[in-house]
Amino acid sequence: MNDKIIAYQGVEGAYSHLACKNTFPKSISIACESFENAMGLVENKTADFAMIPVENSTAGRVEEIYRLIPKSSLFIIKEHFEPVNHCLLGVKGSKLEDIKYVGSHPQALAQCYKNILDLNLTAVAKFDTAGSAKEVSSNNDIKYASIASKLAAKLYNLDILKEYFGDLKGNVTRFIILSRENTIPKYEDNRTYITSLIFHVRDIPAALYKALGGFATNSVNLLKLESYSMTGSLQVSRFHIDIEAHPEEKKLKLAIDELKYFAKEIKYLGVYEKHMGRENYKLL
Repeated sequence: MNDKIIAYQGVEGAYSHLACKNTFPKSISIACESFENAMGLVENKTADFAMIPVENSTAGRVEEIYRLIPKSSLFIIKEHFEPVNHCLLGVKGSKLEDIKYVGSHPQALAQCYKNILDLNLTAVAKFDTAGSAKEVSSNNDIKYASIASKLAAKLYNLDILKEYFGDLKGNVTRFIILSRENTIPKYEDNRTYITSLIFHVRDIPAALYKALGGFATNSVNLLKLESYSMTGSLQVSRFHIDIEAHPEEKKLKLAIDELKYFAKEIKYLGVYEKHMGRENYKLL
């Protein structure tokens, strides 16, 4: 993965940027204004991969991603879990008692709500965490602080006034790495795999129940089931499922055969190894 280019949404110092550095430490990271822009850079071959968040243990799923992926030509090749350590950042030489206002992404503010109240700070919503850190650095006013990552503190020359500023410990975001190439790992008995796909069911009674029945009867574990309305319709739902199995396993082949009978427009999103630390994290 050396010298690869990874696109992410946000500015330098964002948690997505941190995930890029931790997953591909010797690669080049490119900041993008939106998830769609990041995915587009991969599709037009400007970048090799896109680092995309799909769910957070505190805030839940990133709904926008589940609407973008079906329209994309990219494939999931890897998952990554990034611990979220919110830090309270101020300009050099500032102290906790100097701070009156704190800015960050609304989700970060919500995840630090109790600590913000305890310090009697006025919360100010910003576009993202790292962007708020960059703004504090530019304004150079001791009354203003930011909630962002340690990487943002380093990049924007800010002091960490309080580490672990989040109200809950164990906050983590799950990312998926998207690629133009559908690289399916070879099946090995001693490894665990995830197969991700999307589909919508036929217009028949109990179609979803019957479509998923094949996974139960063949002892295939479903890690995730997400539903959302398709664009332009409130009557037809699309389903995203993450399956704990490899397509070469007989049990999954049998389950997919049953799924095909009751579902339509099945699209494989990718096959990848289950993250080794997944069991340590609890996601909604």
